[in-house]
Amino acid sequence: MGPTARRLTVALGLAGVLAGGAAAAVAMRADTPPVSGPATFDGRFVFARIRYADGYAGGGFFGRQDLPWSHDYPRAEQNLMRILDEVTLIDPYLGADGGTILMLDDPNLFKYPFAYMSEPGYWTLSEAEEEGLRNYLLKGGFLIFDDFHADDHWYNLETRMKQVLPDLNWIQLDASMPVYHSFFDIDSLDYPPQYPETPIFFGLFEDNDPNGRLIVVANHNNDIGESWEFSMTGWVPIDISNESFKFGVNYIMYAMTH
Repeated sequence: MGPTARRLTVALGLAGVLAGGAAAAVAMRADTPPVSGPATFDGRFVFARIRYADGYAGGGFFGRQDLPWSHDYPRAEQNLMRILDEVTLIDPYLGADGGTILMLDDPNLFKYPFAYMSEPGYWTLSEAEEEGLRNYLLKGGFLIFDDFHADDHWYNLETRMKQVLPDLNWIQLDASMPVYHSFFDIDSLDYPPQYPETPIFFGLFEDNDPNGRLIVVANHNNDIGESWEFSMTGWVPIDISNESFKFGVNYIMYAMTH
């Protein structure tokens, strides 16, 4: 058994035992403090979730009154960080809140090489946040968009990113690209559908060069974070949750090495 196979075996086992350490889901309201995570930055890898203002007034999953940017918080990041801790040499922050929550215009964002945004179909962007995200990505940051579907949500994401990096164009990703082999070998992007539409993955590359550095990934028609969150409940089949963890670990490993 090769090293990747051994790592996957560990991940398979972990997906079934995460229930023992998972905290209850926490509803995030508009008055939630924008920063959580460790009290002081100590060099550990910390999952950074992006908070944004929006006009969304609906309820969350199963009546949870959370906000789009907080969907699947904190269990998604808690569970992914446990997997990351077990299968890699990265030393992640394993606090009860799963990571840190930041606005795009927060200078502390530059401490974190990896950032995640949920529901970008509702994302709005101030001038300060536009500048903050632009600088973050051009200086080495890596951002994942997840948990969104349909044309109108894609149009909102496309519009916002044109404000940030107007010269870059979305390129459809395929399984041969380095991000999908940065730790686990993901040989197919036929991810199990979680929305009516077919999952598809897009990326933004520096200088629009698909052989260059990937700086943004959009998991369109997809909700990988939900599979992280519910991996220990029995609601998500183990093969789907394992695939979701492989994507998450690969995204982080790519962010840490490129």
